[in-house]
Amino acid sequence: MADEIKNFLDMMAAEKGAVLNTLQAYHRDLEQFLDFCQGRDFSSSTIEKFVCELNRRGYAPKTIARKISAVREFCKFLYTEDKIKENPAADIDTPKQEKPLPKFLNEEDVKKLIAASEKAGNFAGYRTAAMLKLTYFCGLRVSEMVGLPERCINFAKKQIVVMGKGSKERIVPIADKAIEAVEQYLSRRRFYLKKRQSRWLFPSNSAKGHITRDAFFKSLHNIALKAGLPADKISPHVMRHSFATHLLNHDVDLRSVQKMLGHEDIATTEIYTHIIPAQLREEVRQNHPLAKQGLNYKKKL
Repeated sequence: MADEIKNFLDMMAAEKGAVLNTLQAYHRDLEQFLDFCQGRDFSSSTIEKFVCELNRRGYAPKTIARKISAVREFCKFLYTEDKIKENPAADIDTPKQEKPLPKFLNEEDVKKLIAASEKAGNFAGYRTAAMLKLTYFCGLRVSEMVGLPERCINFAKKQIVVMGKGSKERIVPIADKAIEAVEQYLSRRRFYLKKRQSRWLFPSNSAKGHITRDAFFKSLHNIALKAGLPADKISPHVMRHSFATHLLNHDVDLRSVQKMLGHEDIATTEIYTHIIPAQLREEVRQNHPLAKQGLNYKKKL
């Protein structure tokens, strides 16, 4: 099935715009599934047993859901290409997942993190500061940020062009602090590259590649330690969550936040509305008639 997996992944990349990380995960998932299938029929019963095995081994519901998705899409591909007579995954259900509330930093902790990033006086420090501010001030996914091309920023219009999931472009406004950090970084970038050329805004030490997600993750952890913050609770995705949460807490409308985050469905963005600003809670407590009645009722007791 190795050739079929390759053809399937090529189709996912070409027709559905699947990104590299998704393709790699699907590849691993399908290899695991086909290993499980050895000696068994390629049937819905086998897929159900595979799901039971994943549960028995303690995989997280989110991981199981992704593996089922990989198997379902692969079976659909095989059926469409007439490689199998029936689709064994057609009636396989994905287990329901509880959506975890997004983890985020409060505004004071973000300020500490940014201040710590600005203290490093070497090239790596300027690069980390620029990457951190782009992640937070623009709400970028880490994959979007590390893969930014060199000419993605329109400094005159204060906008950045981002290539999101499914190869969909979006334009995000960029704050002055982020622009300043990028400019400071770019003034040193040419000395870092020396005579090398790179199409990436954040090139790696190699001749052609960009900095990796893991490299930025480690840099962010180091900055967190310098800021006196728990490094294990800070990640690029936490910064993206903080971006969305802080905007909503400052009365930016949900649709605007949706567009800046690159969410296709506004329901994905709505998860951030779990955080009610302290000011709004106080207004409800003081002005809502039933809230007042409740307070008076308690006083009478």
